[in-house]
Amino acid sequence: MNICTRYLLDFFELFFPKLCAACSNNLLGSEDIFCSYCLYHLPKTEFHNDPENKISQLFWGRVHIENATSFLYYYKGSKYQKAIHEFKYRGKKQIGHFIGKLFGSDLKSSPFNQVDILIPVPLHFKKLKKRGFNQSEIIAMGMAESLGKPVESNLIERTVATKTQTKKSRYARWTNVEGIFNCKNTTKLQHKHVLLVDDVITTGSTLEACANAISHIKGIRISVATLAVASI
Repeated sequence: MNICTRYLLDFFELFFPKLCAACSNNLLGSEDIFCSYCLYHLPKTEFHNDPENKISQLFWGRVHIENATSFLYYYKGSKYQKAIHEFKYRGKKQIGHFIGKLFGSDLKSSPFNQVDILIPVPLHFKKLKKRGFNQSEIIAMGMAESLGKPVESNLIERTVATKTQTKKSRYARWTNVEGIFNCKNTTKLQHKHVLLVDDVITTGSTLEACANAISHIKGIRISVATLAVASI
């Protein structure tokens, strides 16, 4: 970067400063998305180091999952929840991509690095049109950049536009998503280890339904990774 470009950036940031996505403090020149303090204190779960973690246990007796993990704890009212909301509901895709890269970097030394492809949990086309992007796809793209794995976003489709899961019970969440996914190309997934990627997991019902849509495919193995885990 030449000195003129640096002066122009400094002038621009004087009026439009880059702010930390978590604490909203000004970012230093070397910082991106999060300030150093917030980056260091990310509420990581480290579940990828524990094969019998709480996320894996959600699927026991429901659908066979090779490995399951979440990157962050999702605490209501926390500054990190704020960052995820900025990404998901205000279109700040750079936040999701950045955290996805961090997530993928942590997974490189774990069994999750053995997957063949990443598949983001799809949105129904009506919700995708309204939001403008699939947050799970943005996360998966960031993860894939660190893992060096391909992302396939068009192999599974969401055929039913379900209502929000936020205030539903565990059973109601399951019935709300039962049978809502369809695999468009089973041949491409034969004998593949697939990593399903989603944003926030609570009961696992959506991911269970997505896994069930492809679990019959010959030789398939399925793992699950979400950006964050809500209280379970």
